[in-house]
Amino acid sequence: MRTGLGHLLLRVANVNPRSVTTHSDRVLYRSIGVFILLYFVYATVGGAAFIDASTGYAHPWYQWLVGPLVGIGVVAYDRAVVGRVAVNFERLDSTDPRHLLRPPTAGLYLGRLGLALLFAVVVTEPLMLSRYQGEIDARLAQVHGSQLSELDAGGPVAGYTARLAALREDTAREDSEVRALTGAAAGKRADARLLYRQALADSAGRGVTGRSGCPRGGYCHQLVQRSRALDDQAVALDRQAAALQRDLRAVRAARAAEQAGLTERITAEHAANVAVVRADAGFGARTAAMWHLIKADFWGVGLFYFGVALLLVALDCAAIGLKFASRGNAYERSEARAARLREHEASLIHEREVHDARTYGDVTAKVIADGIEAASHDDGLVRAATEHARAVLHTAVVVDPATIESPAPRRRAGALSSVNEDGERRVSA
Repeated sequence: MRTGLGHLLLRVANVNPRSVTTHSDRVLYRSIGVFILLYFVYATVGGAAFIDASTGYAHPWYQWLVGPLVGIGVVAYDRAVVGRVAVNFERLDSTDPRHLLRPPTAGLYLGRLGLALLFAVVVTEPLMLSRYQGEIDARLAQVHGSQLSELDAGGPVAGYTARLAALREDTAREDSEVRALTGAAAGKRADARLLYRQALADSAGRGVTGRSGCPRGGYCHQLVQRSRALDDQAVALDRQAAALQRDLRAVRAARAAEQAGLTERITAEHAANVAVVRADAGFGARTAAMWHLIKADFWGVGLFYFGVALLLVALDCAAIGLKFASRGNAYERSEARAARLREHEASLIHEREVHDARTYGDVTAKVIADGIEAASHDDGLVRAATEHARAVLHTAVVVDPATIESPAPRRRAGALSSVNEDGERRVSA
C-alpha cells in the first residue's frame, strides 16, 4: 500500500519512477506530489469562491466547473516544470558531469511565480471579502449615502425639487398675503373693541371727561364712531381676504396638483437612484471597499490580508521551489545521462547513414559515368561503320564516265561479280 501510494505520488510529480533510485529523491518528489495535490484542491476551491464572489454570492452551479478547470490548468503547468529536465546536448562525447545539465531557464520560474501571485490575489480577495463582510457593508453604506446625495443633488431630482420649492414659495406668499389681510382686520377689530371699552368707561364717568353719558358730538360719541369705523374696515379687509382666497382657489388647486405630481416624480426618481446605488455593491465595489479598509488600517486589515496572500503564494510555489532547489540531483543526472546516450547513439547512426548515403551516391555516379562512356563509345563505332558502308555503297553504285565511252569487254557467260569484305569488286566465272 505504501509503495503504491509512493508510486502514485511520483506519477503525480511527473517523474520516471525507475530513475528515482535514491531515498532523498523519493522523499523530494513524493513531497512535490503532495504539494501538487494540495494545490489542486486549493485551486479548485479558490476558483469556485472567486466565481461565487463575482456573482454577488449567488452560489451558481457552474462555479464547480470553473474551479476544477483552473486547478487542472495550473497543475499541468507545475507537472511540466517539475518533470522537465534541462539536458545539455552539447559535447555528447564528454563524460564530465558538468556537461550533463543546462543552466535553469529563469523565464520559466519567473512566469510561474507571476502566475502564483496572480492566483493568490484572486483567491485571497473573496476570502478577505467574506472575512470582513461587516466592515465592508458599513463602508458601502457610507459610499452609497454619498452617492445617493450626489444623485439627488443633480439630475431630474434637483429640477423637480427646485420647481416644488418655487411652488411652495408661491403658496407661502399667497398665504402670507391672506394672513396679512386677516391680521390687519383682526387688529382693527381689536382697536375697535378698545375704543368701545373706552367709550363705555367715558359714558360711565370714568373716562377722560369725567362726565357720565354719551351725548352726540361728545368724546364718547366720537369713540363709538371711531370703533364702528374700525369694525367696518375690518369687515372690508375680511371681504378682501375672502375675495383673494376665492380668486386663488383655482390657481392653488392647479399648484397642488403640480406639487403632487412633482412629489411622485421625486419619489420615483429617488427610488430609481436607490436601486442604482444598491446595485453598485458587487465584486468591484466590495473590492474597492476592501482596499479602503486596507489603506485606512494597514497594520490590522492590511497585514492580515498580505499575510494570507503570502501564505497562499508559498503553498502555490512550494512544488516549483523544491524543484528549483534540488536541481542537479541524482534523478536529473540519471535522466540526463540516458537522454545524452540516446542522442549520442542517434547521432552516430545518423552520421553512419549519411556516410553510407554519400558512398552509395559516389558509386552510383561512377556507374552512371561508365555507362555513359560505354554508350558514347558504341555510338562512335556505329557511326564509323555507317560511314564505311556508305563509302562502299557509293563506290559500288556510281560509274566513272570515262568507262562509258570505251565499253568494257564482254564477260564470259556465267561470270559472277561480288564484293569482298574490303569493298573491292571481284568477278568470278
